[in-house]
Amino acid sequence: MSLAFVLVMQAYAQKDDMRKAVEYLASQELGGRYPGTAGDTLASEFITSQLRKLKLKPVVKGKKSKGFYHDFTYGKTEQRATHNILAVLPGKDKRLRNEYIVVGSHYDHLGMGGQGSGSRRPDTLGVHPGADDNASGDAVVLELVRHFKEAGSARSIIFAFFGAEEQGIIGSKKFLEWMKQEDKRRRHLPNNIKGIVAMVNLDMVGRMRDNALSVSGTGTSTEFKGLVEKVAEQSGLHVTCVPDGYGPSDQAAFVAADIPVLFLTTGGHMEYHTPGDVPSTLNYDGMQQTLDYTKELVAGLASMPTTPDYINVPGSSTMKHAKFKVTLGLMPDVMGASSIPGLRADIVVAGKPAHNAGIRSGDVIQEIDGKPVKNIEEYMQRLSELQAGTTIPVKVLRGEDTITFQVELKK
Repeated sequence: MSLAFVLVMQAYAQKDDMRKAVEYLASQELGGRYPGTAGDTLASEFITSQLRKLKLKPVVKGKKSKGFYHDFTYGKTEQRATHNILAVLPGKDKRLRNEYIVVGSHYDHLGMGGQGSGSRRPDTLGVHPGADDNASGDAVVLELVRHFKEAGSARSIIFAFFGAEEQGIIGSKKFLEWMKQEDKRRRHLPNNIKGIVAMVNLDMVGRMRDNALSVSGTGTSTEFKGLVEKVAEQSGLHVTCVPDGYGPSDQAAFVAADIPVLFLTTGGHMEYHTPGDVPSTLNYDGMQQTLDYTKELVAGLASMPTTPDYINVPGSSTMKHAKFKVTLGLMPDVMGASSIPGLRADIVVAGKPAHNAGIRSGDVIQEIDGKPVKNIEEYMQRLSELQAGTTIPVKVLRGEDTITFQVELKK
C-alpha cells in the first residue's frame, strides 16, 4: 500500500468526520446552541465525548465526566450559566512543555434568533444552526486534537471550545480571568496566565473560496508572519496576512491580555447569522485544506526554539475613526479572505444603494468614485469622503467581467 494512498484515505476520513461533526452541531435538534439551553448541553456532551475518547487531560479536579468544563455565569439582568470546554495535551519537550499554546474555537450560536440576538433576520424566529459559525471551527479543532494526540507536540496545547462568544467573547474573557486567579481545583494547566505564550483561533472556516484564507495577528509576534507565509507556500493556499489581532472573535480577548495570536477565517457570506447557515452550504474540501494548513502552522508554533514575543499592533484607525455620512448597504470581506485584488462584498443588503444600483453579493469592489479600493482600510476611507445626495461610480469585478455601476447615495 503506497504512502500516497494512505494519505488520501486519511484525508477522506478526516473530511467525513468533520462533515459529521458539523451536521450534528448544526442540527435542528441542537436548536442553535444558545448558551445555557438543552442544545448547549448536547453540544458540550458531544465535544467532551470526543476529548474523553482520545484520553486528553481534563482541567478541573473532582468533576469526573465534567472535568473538561470551566463553568461560568454571565449577564446583568438575567444570569445564564454555561462553560468553556478545555482539554490539555502535555508537551513532549522538557524545555518547552511548560509553555502552552491555546488552540480554540467557539461552540455557541444564536439559538432561535429574534430581536437583540445578533440575527440578521431579527423578525424571523427559527433555529439558527450556525454551521459555519462556528461548527466549522469546532470540527477542525476536533481533528487537530486527533492529529496532535498521535503526532505529539513540543509545547503543551490547551484545546479550547469557548462558550458565549456571540454574547461578547465572554467565554474567552472568563477563561483568562480564571487563569489570573489561584484555583486549587485547576490541573494540567499553567500555574498562571504567563504560561500561555500564544493563541490560535478558528472561526468561520467552512466557506473557502478561491483557495483563500485570512490569517490575522501576523504582526503580534516577531516570527509569526514568516511562519504563516512559509506554511502557505507549502500548502498552495492564498493566505492574506492581517497584522493586528483585533476582530470579532475570541482571539481579541487574548490580544487584550498581551498574548500573541493567529486568527484563521474564510470570511463572511449571505447566510451569516441567519437560519440559512446550514451544513449543506459548507465547502468540506476547503475545510480539509484549512485543517492541513493549521496542522503545520500549530506544529511550527509549538516547536519554535524561542518563546514568542508580543507586539502591540493597533487596530485599523481608519475603520475606527472615519465618519460616514452615507452607506452603500453592504458587508465587506473585513478579513480579506480572497485571492482577487480588491474588496469582496460578502453581503449586499436588498433595498440599499449598492443593491439598487445592481451590485450583488460576491462582487469584488475595485474602485469607488474613481479611486482604488484594495482593502478594508481604503474602502472605509472612500466611504468617509462621500456625500449624501450624489451619484458615484463603483467599479466591480464579477467573475471575469469588470462592471461599473452608478450608485445613488440618498439623503
